[in-house]
Amino acid sequence: MSSFKITGGRRLKGELQPQGAKNEALQILCAVLLTAEPVTIHNIPSIRDVNQLIDLLGDLGVRRTMISDSSIRFEAGDVNTDYMESESFKQKAAALRGSVMLLGPMLARFRKGRIPRPGGDKIGRRRLDTHFLGFEKLGAEFSYTQEDGGFYRVDAKNLKGTYMLLDEASVTGTANLLMAAVMAEGTTTIYNAACEPYLQQLCKMLNRMGAKISGVGSNLLTIEGVEELHGTEHTMLPDMIEIGSFIGLAAMTQSEITIKNCQVPMLGVIPDVFRRLGINLEIRGDDIYVPAQEHYRIDSYLDGSTLTVADAPWPGFTPDLLSIVLVTATQAQGTVLIHQKMFESRLFFVDKLIEMGAQIILCDPHRATVIGLNRETQLRGIRMTSPDIRAGVALLIAALSGRGVSIIDNIEQIDRGYQHIDTRLNAIGAEIIRL
Repeated sequence: MSSFKITGGRRLKGELQPQGAKNEALQILCAVLLTAEPVTIHNIPSIRDVNQLIDLLGDLGVRRTMISDSSIRFEAGDVNTDYMESESFKQKAAALRGSVMLLGPMLARFRKGRIPRPGGDKIGRRRLDTHFLGFEKLGAEFSYTQEDGGFYRVDAKNLKGTYMLLDEASVTGTANLLMAAVMAEGTTTIYNAACEPYLQQLCKMLNRMGAKISGVGSNLLTIEGVEELHGTEHTMLPDMIEIGSFIGLAAMTQSEITIKNCQVPMLGVIPDVFRRLGINLEIRGDDIYVPAQEHYRIDSYLDGSTLTVADAPWPGFTPDLLSIVLVTATQAQGTVLIHQKMFESRLFFVDKLIEMGAQIILCDPHRATVIGLNRETQLRGIRMTSPDIRAGVALLIAALSGRGVSIIDNIEQIDRGYQHIDTRLNAIGAEIIRL
């Protein structure tokens, strides 16, 4: 297990280029299985989760040709479906939450899919019912065995288009069902579909491959099945979670940072939420400039009541940035209620922030009230452990803003979602040593 040793209290200055979007990459990479023709993907982030999925595709027989550091050409002309029954596949796929999205394309093209119970962040219950209920509506048969920690099997001789109303607007569930439906017989309608930019990107890519998807960007998708898909070229969006993390980092460390090539129109309410925390930021073309700020003040509602920042399905605020908003608020002037609706364990990292000197009341597993210190008291360095990707980066931001030295253990969690984060931040003035 690796660790970061962070010397806090340093002001940063410079430019940061966000990586390709992690959550988009996991969907797009699974989609290469839908065709035997070459598919070239650009702006692939070099992070643990994505690299593990690329290796898993290679084990399935997908040929990979490196074009550049962030571009790969994939050819899934000779996929070994029997590998899905192997012990090696069970172990590798179980370690990766995104592996569940292999099911949709495998079912569409090869009429069968296998997946062990997937891993990922330990942030609470993350059910898969939406995926399998949707597959069954398309005509697939689903079975589950508890041996070896749980194994899911989906088989379908012939997928048929249907109407389905998803029980939740699941991003991965929508992506999985979309990929299964593009080669189903007839028309499929998915209502209450997730409509995040990641899904919009996937829909656009599939349409370029020959799919017939309408309603892109809405929660009502209509898919007319086609017999086959073709090769294409696709460039991923910059990672909106990393962009939000850098905004919070700049505010907490009183740093002047320019975030380059942000695809600002695809960020939704993210810039406005940080503005409500009192953070000045300027949109300069497609860049976001965050000036060094001595103080920032949290807005209140018009009636004077305490601001609430809560997650919601897109175009609401993404749950992946609530940890960043929470840590950023610890040095603001004012009070904010953070309401994490989706996951019941994602706020438990606040005990480490409290130990560092933050004033936070954990109301229940879903809500925390942050009373900003307004820089009257600086956070202090401690030793802590990263419980998940987003909490890990929130703790890293806290350590960079605090006084003294902090140690963050289990940084493999951070590496799952942030590409060479220590190297990139050190280049603009941070002091992070990887142990």
